[in-house]
Amino acid sequence: MNHFVSHLEASIDGTVLPFGQLVNLYNGRPIWVRYDLQRVKAAVAWADIARRPPTLWRYRELLPLPQDQEPVTLGEGFTPLLPGPRLGRQLGLSQLFIKDESQLPTGSFKSRGMTAAISMAKWLGVKRVALPTAGNAGGAAAAYAARAGIECFVFMPHDTPLVNQFEARLYGAKAFRVNGLINDCGQIVRAGVDRMGWFDLSTLKEPYRLEGKKTMGLEIAEQMDGVLPDVIFYPTGGGTGLIGMWKAFQELAALGWLRQPKFPRLIACQPEGCAPIVRAYERGERFAELFPNACTVASGLRVPVAVGDFLMLDAIRASGGQAVVGREDRIAAWMQRASAAEGINICPETAVCLDVLEQLIHRGDVQPDERIVVFNTAAAPKYLEAMPGELPTLDKDRIDWSAIASFH
Repeated sequence: MNHFVSHLEASIDGTVLPFGQLVNLYNGRPIWVRYDLQRVKAAVAWADIARRPPTLWRYRELLPLPQDQEPVTLGEGFTPLLPGPRLGRQLGLSQLFIKDESQLPTGSFKSRGMTAAISMAKWLGVKRVALPTAGNAGGAAAAYAARAGIECFVFMPHDTPLVNQFEARLYGAKAFRVNGLINDCGQIVRAGVDRMGWFDLSTLKEPYRLEGKKTMGLEIAEQMDGVLPDVIFYPTGGGTGLIGMWKAFQELAALGWLRQPKFPRLIACQPEGCAPIVRAYERGERFAELFPNACTVASGLRVPVAVGDFLMLDAIRASGGQAVVGREDRIAAWMQRASAAEGINICPETAVCLDVLEQLIHRGDVQPDERIVVFNTAAAPKYLEAMPGELPTLDKDRIDWSAIASFH
């Protein structure tokens, strides 16, 4: 075989499904990709992977695309894990790190999922894809579909950030604004599967975006020399990244590639205006209800219902983590504070994480000497509407030096 996939598996009940054909959901729920880890271990060593080119495709044995197929790639992967010493000192932390996904080709972590999903779609003969998006996924899908020569349809809420709207169109997608939320856009995609003949590329409604997102966990393990952090703060909408990282940690442990078997506590961070996973977590429930009237400036987190809700909640609880709400009115301030402290362009979704981090420090749920990783999932310039403050204007003929000196 020229791949290491053993089978596909229904996440809801473990039903084994064949690999190598187009699939979406099983009984309305996501599908896992499972690997023959003994074959993987016999084929490659962890040290060998470290000598490969620094893209996410260095992990080919733990990705589904057959080895003889060229991936649809824009050079994505291996984003920096940056120390945050100044912000850490402000928060009383000695080991704060920021995993900066804003440096990916399409400016967000969505590049990871789309390189895997579009590569697999191309291999399986897909000519046309469609997806709903709350923001960055649409632009990433459009870019990778263009790279693959696949037609792409994108449906987004009417108030999606302008940059996200423009980039999908720029990459040649047939992009539409919808007078509703992302779940309303998802209904359009589902309704068009038969009518339009497209493949549904929605979050967790095909198995391969998850595998691309999984590489965030593989990279952290490699960058931290096989010892995972104590806590990961992750902005959670559809939850593919959170679920994918947990899957990555399980696979690494089974392969014996971790120097310590301890897994991090996963903290799912959601804004006040859209927090269905937090509500379910607080109620002790495994499935989340639709969050009514979802509204937040952190547009990537405006996902009022997620098909992978139980997978998120299972991972959070298994890790000893939590799902916590960040304050909506603190998002702009955290973007400004963190960006100014570290020179990293912090997006609104990550600002939610930082507010949650501060709350957990105050509660005593995070200790000063723990190794903390916060994910910066996108580039701040993609969210012009969320940028804090306005610039003062100077008269070039009568410069007010006192205004300059007092500006802060």
